[in-house]
Amino acid sequence: QVQLVESGGGLVQAGGSLRLSCVVSIRTFSNYAMGWFRQAPGKEREFVAAISSSGYRTYYTNSVKGRFTISKDNAKNTMFLQMNSLKTEDTAVYYCAADMSGRGSGAAGEYKYWGQGTQVTVSS
Repeated sequence: QVQLVESGGGLVQAGGSLRLSCVVSIRTFSNYAMGWFRQAPGKEREFVAAISSSGYRTYYTNSVKGRFTISKDNAKNTMFLQMNSLKTEDTAVYYCAADMSGRGSGAAGEYKYWGQGTQVTVSS
């Protein structure tokens, strides 16, 4: 059974930083593209960032470009999201997801496996 476990969320002041991690229990992690999505209260889940299976290609939603960095350590079955210059509008539950195609995508429907989420709260 594939499990994705996020960690690293918390409460931070605007302008601060957090680093999210997602550990994936799967033998073929290096074949999977990975993504981060988030859902704020009262809003739909939205795409944040994605990374191809090799880690060579990354994709970001416009609102986080230049502030967030996605990375992937295939040797440790772990994906990261470094979040800098956080804004109050970044407050949400952040979910990691695994995409078997290996390409990386902004479409939630492309992802087969999902974590339970980690709360990120940015205060003003």
